[in-house]
Amino acid sequence: MSAARRVVVEADGGSRGNPGPAGYGAVVRDAVTGEVLAERADGIGVATNNVAEYRGLLAGLEAAAEQSPSAVDVRMDSKLVVEQMSGRWKVRHPDLAPLAARAAALVRSLPSVRFTWIPRESNKHADRLANEAMDAAAAGRRWSPGGAPRPALASPVRVSTVDARVEPTDVPAAPAWGPRSGVPTSTLLLRHGQTAHSVDRRFSGRNDLPLTGTGAAQAEAAGARLAAAHRPGEVAAVLTSPLPRARATAQVVARALGLDPVVEDGLVETDFGAWEGLTFAEARERWPEELAAWLASPDVAPPRGETFAEVARRVRRARDRTLAAYPGRTVVLVSHVTPIKTLLRLALDAPPSALYRMHLDLASLSTVDWFPDGPALVRHVNDTAHLGALA
Repeated sequence: MSAARRVVVEADGGSRGNPGPAGYGAVVRDAVTGEVLAERADGIGVATNNVAEYRGLLAGLEAAAEQSPSAVDVRMDSKLVVEQMSGRWKVRHPDLAPLAARAAALVRSLPSVRFTWIPRESNKHADRLANEAMDAAAAGRRWSPGGAPRPALASPVRVSTVDARVEPTDVPAAPAWGPRSGVPTSTLLLRHGQTAHSVDRRFSGRNDLPLTGTGAAQAEAAGARLAAAHRPGEVAAVLTSPLPRARATAQVVARALGLDPVVEDGLVETDFGAWEGLTFAEARERWPEELAAWLASPDVAPPRGETFAEVARRVRRARDRTLAAYPGRTVVLVSHVTPIKTLLRLALDAPPSALYRMHLDLASLSTVDWFPDGPALVRHVNDTAHLGALA
């Protein structure tokens, strides 16, 4: 992480009743690229709007500090918080004083912090996170990144003010397997067909290798299966990685479904850098320490390559764009091993290490339903029934 990075914090909070069930949300972005670096959200029991706004600020500042920034721009639609933290308004309410003090301490620990008021329509991301957290709390769950449920609180709490007395309630926790609501967006995750590198089991990241004859036949089989399984018009789109092997697979599938493929850059495979084209054994022979470190942490990249943590951030953004563009529809995503495993991991709310515990065959299908109320449902993983005749 570069120490020269300037970040933007967008924070929000809300209360349904004021006071009432409350929650906060915060997002940290790279100030230059706009890349989302972190998201934070949580329900906080019964509290006021102002308390929730301060809780969002605290979460945003804490997340920003983890980025080792050179400067922080805080943007909020709460005039009260912005004016109080800028020193122009006094903090008079006793419920807010300890929050303001904690925020001031965080500000002092950072190199440079500037507060700016923004209109509510410019703070939609943080507002969405806050509402997701309140919705999750209302269902007895905890908010988690990616929309997958975290375990429900065994004894939900009601908090009248931050740092105040915490009292258990008699609201029963909702089971994680509880009913889902709304119409899900169904993503059919298709790995591309065979290439020369996949035959030899070589690192295959950003290369432009074409499909082999077998790979082309695998794409045809996948397209035929999807066309047979869905009514005309049922599949809304075929999105594809920009790499040739994925685009060739997507072109065949899209033609079978009567569609044109659409490139989604976020579905591109990991950049394996210096290991591109090598077998695992060859990479281990030349870079034994680097390979061991890469296997041990998603934050370690191959030489001149990309970390799995970076892949996860862009794949998550691609997923969010897809869900926003095709709500309640069925979409085919043609991609690669790492992005598809990452989508499955996000749906399962599994740790990064889960990437090493999944296997995906060439031209395999996996299915995830993303529900609008948060939970995701993995229906299939590594389904290759359509490839039987090619074995």
